[in-house]
Amino acid sequence: MKRRIGWVLVLFVAVSCTACSGRQAGTGNRGSTVFLAETENADTEKAGTVLTEEDVVSMDGQTGFGRVPEKLVQIPKEYFGSASEQGTVERLEYQTWESMSYDAQTTQLTKTAYVYLPYGYSEEQRYNVLYLMHGGWSNETTYLGTPENPHELKNILDHAIQDKKMAPVIVVCPTYNNTSPEDSGDYSLALRLTDNYHNELVNDLIPAVEGKYSTYAEETSPQALMESRSHRAFAGFSMGSVTTWHTFQYCLDYFRYFLPSSGNLTSDGAYMEQLVTNAGYDSGDFFIYAMSGTEDFAYAAFTNQIQAMVNAPDGIFIEADNESNGNLAYRVQEGNAHDGNAALQYIYNGLIWLWAEGE
Repeated sequence: MKRRIGWVLVLFVAVSCTACSGRQAGTGNRGSTVFLAETENADTEKAGTVLTEEDVVSMDGQTGFGRVPEKLVQIPKEYFGSASEQGTVERLEYQTWESMSYDAQTTQLTKTAYVYLPYGYSEEQRYNVLYLMHGGWSNETTYLGTPENPHELKNILDHAIQDKKMAPVIVVCPTYNNTSPEDSGDYSLALRLTDNYHNELVNDLIPAVEGKYSTYAEETSPQALMESRSHRAFAGFSMGSVTTWHTFQYCLDYFRYFLPSSGNLTSDGAYMEQLVTNAGYDSGDFFIYAMSGTEDFAYAAFTNQIQAMVNAPDGIFIEADNESNGNLAYRVQEGNAHDGNAALQYIYNGLIWLWAEGE
């Protein structure tokens, strides 16, 4: 089926340093009708170059329940149309605080997230939750759309659940935009907002979502949310991927699964190891499923980060295709660029793996 959305690629080269350990971050995503891919940083000398076969992280090909396939699968064309068993998209408003002065809590904001509930959603059943962040020049409507105007991802979720390719899950699309819906179009501002976003995520969004919907959290106290971390994942493409890495940085207490794609944080593998040990966790306490494409301008820097993590001195990041044998899988799609087609493929592949039967 021909896509309804036209993709526009806007390339702008920039290098941006953040405050912690000299780390650098990359960006990107789509608007509701036009996908605008912004800049990716040049994190190392190889950024913007074509990697050789030796540069790409190899996988061991281990097998077992919840195995990450060797290759990414394509979304079936029919999934872009309506399914016979349809979930719903709901609008969720919640209170938070202005990002730059969050700790002072002087300026309260009302923000909106869009929530996908699977077909047959019931308060008698518990559901895992994926928090899915948009990229640059985008907002909370980018992936799911609105109840009045749902986007392609809703149809994809409906079909995949109907065909039992993925477990019924709740998908939440929030925004790191702060006081303006245009914030994500400002590269340097977006970097700061993604670094701050964990405050809103943990203190405001997660309690709003999991206090309303039926999840594995018994209640919304920090302790209850931490105890249910294995039933929670965070994902994002480009600048949403940067937000995913920051969620890994700050929120390991609340999330077990991370699905970053085509947006890097740092080329310092030892720094990434410190995030784990400083939070009191070890190699068996999380899983990262990372994805990118060979024609993506973020591919080199993103791959450099993954390689640096695998080669880091303490051996915390262990490449494997299942949780029993490691905690990091990296898959690359030949020919994928930095656009919405790639983003949807990565989201789909992550969801058909997350919480698979037999886990």
